[in-house]
Order: sequence, then C-alpha cells, then structure tokens
Amino acid sequence: MSVQFDNNFRSYARPAGLSYLIIILFGISAELLLRGPLIDWSSAETTARALREHASLFRLSLGADMIMALCDVVLAVLLYRILRPVNEALALLAMVLRLVQMAIVMGSMLYLVEAELAVATGGDVLDPLRLHAAGYDLGLLFFGANTLITAVLLCRSDRAPVWLAAALGAAGVVYLTGSLSRFVAPDFNASMQIAYLLPLIAETGFCLWLLFAARPPEAQVQQA
Repeated sequence: MSVQFDNNFRSYARPAGLSYLIIILFGISAELLLRGPLIDWSSAETTARALREHASLFRLSLGADMIMALCDVVLAVLLYRILRPVNEALALLAMVLRLVQMAIVMGSMLYLVEAELAVATGGDVLDPLRLHAAGYDLGLLFFGANTLITAVLLCRSDRAPVWLAAALGAAGVVYLTGSLSRFVAPDFNASMQIAYLLPLIAETGFCLWLLFAARPPEAQVQQA
C-alpha cells in the first residue's frame, strides 16, 4: 500500500529539529559542563565539598535536565507525526520507547535531589549519584531501541539520506550495547565509552537535517 507524507511535513520538521537542538545542548550542558566537573567518583568528600561550594551549578544542571525532558516529550510527538505515514505501528512504538526512556531518566533525577540532601546531612553523596547514572543508562536501553526503529523508518521513507539512517542505526546499536553492558559487563562498558561519540554525531546530523535539509516528500513511499 502506498502513502504520502503529510503536506505539513516541513512545519513539523522544523520544531522537531529545534526541540532536538535544545535536547542536545541542554543535555550536554547538564551532564558534562555543569554537573560532571563537580563529581569525583573516587572521593565522596571531595564531591560533597564541590556540591556544597557550587550548589547553584548543580541545581542549574537539574533545571537543564527538566527543560531537556519537556523538549523530549515534544520531540517524541512530532517525530511520530512525521514518521506515521511510513508505518504507523513502528512510529507509535518509537514514540512510546522514547517516552519510557525519558520517564526513567526523569525518575532517576530524584537521586540527584537525594545527593544534594546527603551533602546537607553528611551522608554518602556518591551512592545516589551512582544510582542516577545507572538509571540514565537504563533509560538508554529504550532509547537505543527507539533510535533503531527511527533509522528503519527513515530508510523506508526514501526521503532521508542513506548515511543518516545508517548513522542512527549504528547509534542505536551503541546505546543498546552500552546500556546492556552497564549492568551485565561493566568492564566492557568502561572500555567502550569513546563509542558514544558516534551517537552524538548521528543525532546532531539528524537534528540538522530536520532543521535545514528535510523537504516535504513529493514521491510516494511504501508502507510495510
């Protein structure tokens, strides 16, 4: 059965790209620029002192995470609207997986609040931070599946460049491998951290394609 993308495809692509851009910028800022430098995984005392002295940066990272989460919900709906004409069931599954991922990530934010409380009470600040990191990696299991499905949908749409679908597919494999190994093979997980550069490149490429390169499809695509 042949179908066409919605005539308003471009109107969905641009806000989706903008949402994606905010997610990338705020996600990197929260994890690597604001919160990451404050954490010394080898010393709870050093970490507690850093969180105490730079409490505003730590709380700003929480705010960045919250904005990222809101944009991720918006992006999930917009991508579903964009990809639905290719295969409605797969597009819906991708949206649900993305929302589950974000629900887990946001739930794990409570451990960051617990870490801040531990600073005030003199508790071990690293334990809740480790739980937050584990929750983040657990969420990536669902995001990895979402990314693979998105890659399949882009490939079937006959509109996105082949390299973009391939890059997202590879990114999905990295996310799935990283999430699974985080819990079942920690040593392997530690050795593959450099591989996360691939998802960053792939998602940035997807974001830019949505913002600038995506065009309303004129041809028909095959629905599986």
